[in-house]
Amino acid sequence: MSIFGASNFRRRAASDPFTDLLFNALLGFTFLFLIAIMFMNPVSKKGIIDPKAEYIITIGWADHSTDDVDTWVEDPNGNLIWFRNREAGLVHLDRDDRGQINDTINVNGVEIQNPLNQEVVTIRGIVPGEYIVNVHYYATETQLPLKVTVKVAKVNPALEIVYYGDTLLQSKGDEKTAVRFVIDPSGQVTHISHINKSLVVFG
Repeated sequence: MSIFGASNFRRRAASDPFTDLLFNALLGFTFLFLIAIMFMNPVSKKGIIDPKAEYIITIGWADHSTDDVDTWVEDPNGNLIWFRNREAGLVHLDRDDRGQINDTINVNGVEIQNPLNQEVVTIRGIVPGEYIVNVHYYATETQLPLKVTVKVAKVNPALEIVYYGDTLLQSKGDEKTAVRFVIDPSGQVTHISHINKSLVVFG
């Protein structure tokens, strides 16, 4: 080997540890970057629903009905929830159903009708005290009595139906207390009753 060849070999040999260090540092940064990406985008857990409510009150009446029933709820603090005041305290009217008026959507020029008549009220926290749920026969095209079904479900920690029953509204303007119930400090539903109390604030 010539003197120049030996000199080049020594230079390459001397630079190898530095090259290895750079390569390992790059490898480490790449690994850390990939770990960071994984934590930024966690794998979603399929099939898990996180409802934003502690209790769900569902009010339903006959499918395809043109009649309009309104839900009124009074919470323990006297807050009144109805279609013109859709949230107060921790109670929310999530869906106001007006019979067939708001039950159609247009998809690519085709009108699709949802036959379900249902209003939904959620209670999004535990406020101890009595809740009153009234149903009001707001409008009718049939002029016939209407059966309204009311369901109260406790959502957490597992779904539990705490009340299910029917209320018959005789004619337009009729208002009835479908159910009254108490939520105790532990979140349990107790003292279910049907003592009537008017909540509707207009004629």
